[in-house]
Amino acid sequence: QVRLVESGGGLVKAGGSLRLSCAASGRTFSNDEMGWFRQAPGKERQFVASIRWSGSMTYYTDSVKGRFTTSRDNAKNTVYLEMNNLKPEDTAVYYCAGRRSSLGSYDYWGQGTQVTVSS
Repeated sequence: QVRLVESGGGLVKAGGSLRLSCAASGRTFSNDEMGWFRQAPGKERQFVASIRWSGSMTYYTDSVKGRFTTSRDNAKNTVYLEMNNLKPEDTAVYYCAGRRSSLGSYDYWGQGTQVTVSS
């Protein structure tokens, strides 16, 4: 079982930056694909980004391409989401999640961290 803990959220003005971290504990997650999701009030949870186990392949939803970057440090059991040029519409609770196969569903999740972008 892998436990995920997100950190790095907060309040930032539009155009600002934040770096989210997701620390994993328990079994090693180095072979797992990791994803970032977000959920705004009254909206469904949305895929944001993902990164394959090697870090060589990343995927982003269109609205964050060019602004967000995900990376991982398997030695530190940590995944990151660098968010630049933040917009008010990026306001949400951000979650990291993991899955053992890129073909399966995400089966373990963190508790989330709040990101609020003011205009």
